[in-house]
Amino acid sequence: MPRTHQVHEALAPVHARLAANDAEIVRTQVAICEIPAPTGDEAERGAWMARRFSALGLADVRTDDVGNVIARRPGAARTAPVVLCAHLDTVFPRDVPLRVRRDGRRLVGPGIGDNGRGLAVMLALAEAIDGTTVRTRRPVEFVATVGEEGLGDLRGAKRYFEDAPPPAAVIVIDGAGDERVVHRALGSRRFRARFTGPGGHSWAAFGVPNAIHAAAVCAARLATLPLPDEPRATLTVARIGGGMSVNAIPRDAWIEVDIRSTDPSTLHALSRAAHRAARDACAAENARRAHGTPPLEHHVELIGDRPCGVVPEDDPLVRAALAATRLVGRRPELATASTDANVPIGLGVPAVAIGAGGRGGDAHTPGEWFDNTDGSVGVARALTLAVAAAGLA
Repeated sequence: MPRTHQVHEALAPVHARLAANDAEIVRTQVAICEIPAPTGDEAERGAWMARRFSALGLADVRTDDVGNVIARRPGAARTAPVVLCAHLDTVFPRDVPLRVRRDGRRLVGPGIGDNGRGLAVMLALAEAIDGTTVRTRRPVEFVATVGEEGLGDLRGAKRYFEDAPPPAAVIVIDGAGDERVVHRALGSRRFRARFTGPGGHSWAAFGVPNAIHAAAVCAARLATLPLPDEPRATLTVARIGGGMSVNAIPRDAWIEVDIRSTDPSTLHALSRAAHRAARDACAAENARRAHGTPPLEHHVELIGDRPCGVVPEDDPLVRAALAATRLVGRRPELATASTDANVPIGLGVPAVAIGAGGRGGDAHTPGEWFDNTDGSVGVARALTLAVAAAGLA
């Protein structure tokens, strides 16, 4: 990977053009934000991105079988590409109004930062790396992914990296900011434990096993599991439900559990513990049931699996990201997060996630906001990193 400061200096005229085009980048950001893209329903926004990719003269523009929109800027060499990713989806259902409004220096709207900003800046980089004024040695692949949020479970990134030959490096552009460099992938396992039994009248059938009792015991057992401080891990019983009526013994109950860590063995150990907690809770409730009554059954379903891992601080991509951050006058912060970068990191591919400039807040709420003060700084950082990773031809 070439020296980042040399790439940054060579790109100075391009940085200046991007800064002059700052207002247009923000207009694109607003336009993207106002296109609905709930997780699992990203097709409308994906089609819009595909049209923009084509208008920018990118090659091989296509939409894959899960809805990822992919395009390529050829490099001077036929070699493994550098991949730039930004996710299409938002946490907001279609019935949430998406109109962006201005409040002083802020733009306010659901998804204006996460990930309207990331997609707009990815388009700006695709325009800047035009194959003529800025030509890279490696090809650069631009990927707008589906299913990054929540129970989307990184579906788009998993599908893309499952099919693609191993890239040289991956840069994920996600949200606002210009200081953080995410090189630690926060993995997660998410489970739904369901308990089912005969149910019945709360007086006449008393003594049959109670599904909610078992779910509650399971939740209590999980809440008292010892968690390691290093590597850090978290376990959250996030949702619970069941039952039909206050005067009926519930025949069905469930809990949903979120387990997180950057360490695969810790995730695996806590996942086993979650299965044991469900099994033991079910057994305890069955031990209490009246003689001759049907037993309670349980089933644990994996509903989310995000890989984890770490790209070492001395990896060339991480070093380039830190250098690019300093070169735009910011102090870099190494960070841990759950992003599309989890997938390549889990596969052993060098990957980082960075913000796309500006400042933001209240993500995943209807009041999400973005402030574009010095927004061009983050765009310049992203371009320097992308071109440093791909190499100037």
